[in-house]
Amino acid sequence: MLPRLRTPLVAVGSVLLVAALAVVPGAVAVAATPSPTPTSDDAPHYEIATDITFAPFEFQDTSGEFVGIDMDLLAAIAEHEGFTYTLRPLGFNAAIQAVQANQVDGMTAGMTITDEREKVFDFSDPYFESGIQMAVAESNDTVTSYEDLAGQSVAVKTGTEGAAFAESIEDEYGFTTVTFDDSASMYDEVRTGNSVAVFDDYPVLAYGITQGNGLKTVTPKEVGGSYGFAVNQGQNPELLADFNEGLAALRADGTYDQILERYLGEQAAPEDTSFFSLLVTTMPVLLGGLKLTVILTIASLAIAIVLGLIFGFFRVSHSQVLRGIGVAYVDVFRGTPLLVQAFFIYFGIPAVLDITISAIAAGIITLGLNAGAYMAEIIRGGIESVDKGQMEAARSLGLSYKTSMRRVVLPQAVRTMTPSFINQFVITLKDTSILSVIGIAELTQTGKIIIARNLESFNMWLIVGAMYFVIIMLLTKLSNRLEKRIAR
Repeated sequence: MLPRLRTPLVAVGSVLLVAALAVVPGAVAVAATPSPTPTSDDAPHYEIATDITFAPFEFQDTSGEFVGIDMDLLAAIAEHEGFTYTLRPLGFNAAIQAVQANQVDGMTAGMTITDEREKVFDFSDPYFESGIQMAVAESNDTVTSYEDLAGQSVAVKTGTEGAAFAESIEDEYGFTTVTFDDSASMYDEVRTGNSVAVFDDYPVLAYGITQGNGLKTVTPKEVGGSYGFAVNQGQNPELLADFNEGLAALRADGTYDQILERYLGEQAAPEDTSFFSLLVTTMPVLLGGLKLTVILTIASLAIAIVLGLIFGFFRVSHSQVLRGIGVAYVDVFRGTPLLVQAFFIYFGIPAVLDITISAIAAGIITLGLNAGAYMAEIIRGGIESVDKGQMEAARSLGLSYKTSMRRVVLPQAVRTMTPSFINQFVITLKDTSILSVIGIAELTQTGKIIIARNLESFNMWLIVGAMYFVIIMLLTKLSNRLEKRIAR
């Protein structure tokens, strides 16, 4: 049985746990956008996944709302057909996995209908006919055709039709592809000269050029595929039927054409992207991302402290079984990447057990389990740093093992553990950025979403970096004061 601890470490854990329980329930709304459609209480409700960096089909406007061709079509179809939905802005690759794992009911993300995808998804009627174009930096006058790409690097986005087209001709024209997860990074790759060209869907390129992405198109549009709304194969036929019926109605009454004109017509003007304008217009959204970052950190550390205490004592136990369990836990979660753990918990476990886990819950569990392994080692190292003679002296005075640990060893170990504990707090706060892969709109992901709209990578990352710097410096100052107080 583990000793009952009355130490600053437990006190901190208790505070974190209370804070986490107080704030986590309200956090879910940050990562999911409910449908505004006013319908009856018995209307069907769906979870819909989408990309977040694919303007003009889906992106976030200056007020923080998700807009774009896909978003407006979905909202109009839902209103026409009388269903509601919750939007899950996951990113393209994560959205595909969420549909396959039945974490969501469907996805709309500029998804091209292909023979391979039709083997695992059921698609709606096509709602947009796409095509591929090549673009280069505005200052580049040497690359004007595919033949000029020989021996060069070309940027593409993971899972897109542009990437598939580039890969289909790269051997013929002798270039290599460099893959990115979002359009803004792909454009930056070309703008900085690391790659000479980019292949992308022509409406996405056209929108980016109007927003000042620094590129120009140099080839005619290649015939492309069709975009469709997707559900897992054999699942949600009612949702697919509603989408098709609503789409047909929007085409008939002219709403469809109005939506396309809104984002591809002349009225799609660039926004003011000066530094101070960005600072003012994006700060409310960024503060929301920062709030979620802090919530994830507090909640996961509350779990990590509990796990660290349990497995830390297992690691120094006299029982070989308990020591083995402690070693196995630490080795697994320290020996695998946090990204893999996040995917396994959010996509793998629900697919096997046929359950649903929210992105927030999966993120907290992932960070808690990962940080708990490091906490266990911190606690083990702190206990083992105390001279063994301290325990022997306490036992020789007639104190039990538990009392000796609680009264003699742990108070000394806490002084050693405190700096490492605070350092783990900072590391966990920064690790929250990895959870963007499962669609959690923490601070880093919020920055990515804004960049997808305005393509101002340098200024936005400067602002995001400054926010991280401020909060980490505050935590560092707090830890220094706490460390001095404990030392006294």
